[in-house]
Amino acid sequence: MHQKTAPISQLYPAYELTQIDQTNIPKHIAIIPDGNRRWAKQRLSSSAVGHREGCDTIIEIVKAARELGVKALTIYTFSTENWNRPKAEIDALMNLLQEFLIRERQTMIDYGVRLQTIGIPERLPEFVKQELAACKTATADGNQIDFILAINYGSKDEMCRTFKKLLEQVQKGTLHADAITPELISRNLDTAPWPDPDLLIRTGGEHRTSNFLLWQTSYAELYLSEILWPDFSPRDLLQAIKTFQKRERRLGT
Repeated sequence: MHQKTAPISQLYPAYELTQIDQTNIPKHIAIIPDGNRRWAKQRLSSSAVGHREGCDTIIEIVKAARELGVKALTIYTFSTENWNRPKAEIDALMNLLQEFLIRERQTMIDYGVRLQTIGIPERLPEFVKQELAACKTATADGNQIDFILAINYGSKDEMCRTFKKLLEQVQKGTLHADAITPELISRNLDTAPWPDPDLLIRTGGEHRTSNFLLWQTSYAELYLSEILWPDFSPRDLLQAIKTFQKRERRLGT
C-alpha cells in the first residue's frame, strides 16, 4: 500500500497556503479519478489493488479540499457504462465501496463531511445501498464540505431522466413548454442542490469528459493531470487550484 498523506494539519504548511487566493477558491470541484487499473498494472498487481489505493486517495483529497475551503466535491465513482466491465471487477468494486463507507464514516463525521450521491442507486447491490443510506444519515450534520459520489451515474442518462420528468409535467398541464429554460433544467438535475462545478479535474492523462456532468461543466475550467489517481496528492489538488486561479473566467462573455 502506498504511503498515506500526513495528518490534515500538516497537509498544507502556512507558506503553501499563502500561494493561493483564499477569496477565489472553487466552490465546487468535480473529479474524474482515472488511472487505478494502469497504476496496478505498472506494479504487476490486480485491478482490485489499484481501486483500493484509489479509495485511499479519495478520502485524502476530500480532507484536503475541506482544508482549502472547497464546499462541494463530486467524484465520478461508478458510471452507468461501468456495468460492462468483467463481473469479478464489478463485484470487487462494490465490496470495496461498502468497505470504504464503513471504514471512513467516522473520518467524514470528524471532518464535517456530508456524504451525498447522484445517479440511480436502484441497480446497486443491497448491501451497498444499505451502507450508503447509513453513511448519509451518519454524516447528515456535516457542514464543512459536501462529498458527492457519482455512482451508477451517466450524464446522458441524467438528462434523459430530467427531460422525461419535465415532459410529463407538460403533458399533465402543470408546466408550459415555454417555461422550460436552462435554469429550470438545472433545478431538475441530480446536482440541483449545488452550484455547477467551477473546476473539473481529470487524472491519468486522458483528455475526455466520459459522460460526466456534461450539462453542469459547460463553463468549468478543465485541469488535466498525467498523474494516475492513486498517486494524486493534496499538493496536486493545490496545484490544480493555483492553475484555476491564474485563468480568466469569461463564462461565455
